[in-house]
Amino acid sequence: MQNPNDIRFPESRVLVLSLLILLFSSGLTAQTLFTVDGTPISKEEFLKAFSKNNTGIAPAEKSYRDYLELYIRYKLKVKAAYAAQLDTLPAQRTELLNFRTQVADSYMKDQESMDRLVREVSVRGQKDIRLAHIFIALPHGPADTLRTFDKAMTIYGDLKKGKKFSDLATSFSDDPAAKTNKGDIGYITVFTLPYELESLAYSLAPGQFSRPYRSKGGYHIFRNGGERKAIGRIKVAQILLSFPPGASASAREQVRLRADSLYRVLEIGGDFAALARAYSSDNLTYQNGGELPEFGIGRYDSAFEATAFGLDRDGAISRPLATEFGYHIIKRLSRKPFPQKLDDPAISALRQQVLNDPRVEISRQALYNRIFQETGFGRAAIPEAELWAYTDSAFRNPGYSSNGNLSNSTMVFSFSQRAYTIKEWLDFVRVTKPTRAGSSLSDKDLFQRYIERTALDYYRNHLEQYNKDFAFQLNEFREGNLLFEIMQRKIWDKASTDSAGLAKYYEAHKGKYWWNASADALIFTCNSPGTAETLKARLMAGPVGAWRNYTDSIGSAVQADSGRYELAQIPGTLLSAPAAQSFTEFTGNKADNTVSFAYILAVHNNREPRSYHDARGFVINDYQGFLEEQWVENLRKQYPVKVDEQVLKALSK
Repeated sequence: MQNPNDIRFPESRVLVLSLLILLFSSGLTAQTLFTVDGTPISKEEFLKAFSKNNTGIAPAEKSYRDYLELYIRYKLKVKAAYAAQLDTLPAQRTELLNFRTQVADSYMKDQESMDRLVREVSVRGQKDIRLAHIFIALPHGPADTLRTFDKAMTIYGDLKKGKKFSDLATSFSDDPAAKTNKGDIGYITVFTLPYELESLAYSLAPGQFSRPYRSKGGYHIFRNGGERKAIGRIKVAQILLSFPPGASASAREQVRLRADSLYRVLEIGGDFAALARAYSSDNLTYQNGGELPEFGIGRYDSAFEATAFGLDRDGAISRPLATEFGYHIIKRLSRKPFPQKLDDPAISALRQQVLNDPRVEISRQALYNRIFQETGFGRAAIPEAELWAYTDSAFRNPGYSSNGNLSNSTMVFSFSQRAYTIKEWLDFVRVTKPTRAGSSLSDKDLFQRYIERTALDYYRNHLEQYNKDFAFQLNEFREGNLLFEIMQRKIWDKASTDSAGLAKYYEAHKGKYWWNASADALIFTCNSPGTAETLKARLMAGPVGAWRNYTDSIGSAVQADSGRYELAQIPGTLLSAPAAQSFTEFTGNKADNTVSFAYILAVHNNREPRSYHDARGFVINDYQGFLEEQWVENLRKQYPVKVDEQVLKALSK
């Protein structure tokens, strides 16, 4: 795809072309499964809803038909909600906007490139590479750049002739450490080096060296000195006894002796964290017992890392280790291998590491490229020199608004449904770059930043047009809210407040409402067995009729209720037959560790009809269903439904 800086369309054509692209690419291939009063519902939308709400149910013609009936009823109710203009209610609009804001960012990424980066990390992370390095630094000025390149290529030629990498590194590398390590920088792994250099290192086979690779700082030649299975990450604590500045041999010896003394204390069971707080010179860690953040190879001094990873178990403590900083005593706290099996937690952890690494810029750039392509981005044919000159003049003269070719209303770029002008670009410049002198960004770089930021905002504001999954989720939330609102108005409120209708329904269906074997009881739920024992003792000692006083004195640790319950609803009645004026056995609830029991006031063993008062909760529920069936029947007449049987039958094939 073209870089957005290279796109040039005549201004008059940009919006027309973009609109045609959008209309053509919107697609007329979606199959309609059914219509509600002429409004099409696609097969794709139905299948998304079916998959989400029927987990564990095998897709088949019967299961599709069963769910289709439910989905049609759902769509009829939503149609009625739109007809009643419930979507215009301020509360509905606010909730939808809040939801959109919450979920939009999760779609503002290029998933394919992000997945590719995560897979790449998972593969590279399986091994560590022993890396040797020759570095040829670029000069500060441009004069000797060619000479630097020639030097790097000469070294590369010598390597091809068979000269030793270590000799060339010692003689020519501008890395100061090469004089002592002969170019051997030890093992590296994923995330150790900048991404471009990591990619260079992982492109080499064992024993192979690279061509000179130019970075911002200079030319790099790598050699793969060998590979091993990744040793993963480790968490340690350390006690550091640092050398005084300019320490003499005698002073260093004193530090060694002090380190040996601390090590002997640790050998006989001394508290590592307490000794770190008392003696460690590491100002960043001594207060938390010497604990360092978890790390992998390539983070610290190679000898320090080798010693840490050499500890064979959690809790193991190293002998004092000398580095240029002082003497370290290291305690292994935990060891974490690089994941071999990429399950969901491992993928999530790797994804988070990628997000926190500069390599994520690759995915971000892929997102920009996709946005430019999908949104019909086009940049007007304005010569850059003219735009920068106009920008400079307008910046220096606030009243400046036009010259011969340009004005504040001139379009600089556009998307399918929105054009952006020079005025908007100037507003961005004034906010982002209040003083033009001494800024590190050129006008061209700043303009590219403006394009990218504007593209992100535009894409986010029109996301449902470009991302089907987001559009489905947003519409699902919108329609779910509308369904709740209209059900509240048409069914639930009416069923609970229509006293005459409820009584009439009860009289017409009273044969449905019966008491099975039941009891008048007090039911108590306590937060622990101890609370239950205390409460039961008080009930047994005093009049049971004062139970509210007892529960109130205990407070929120007890929940209590009274009434007539069927025996299956009373805790402890499954263990033994209840008797009047008795307690049931304690029953534990594993879900929340509560304990329940009951006091039986009276027992009703015979099946008896429920009075309207006793049956009211059941009557309300059934009356809601009755009202809903009447309403849906009327909706079917008002909004005819037509199902395409061929499309429906094809689903199961």
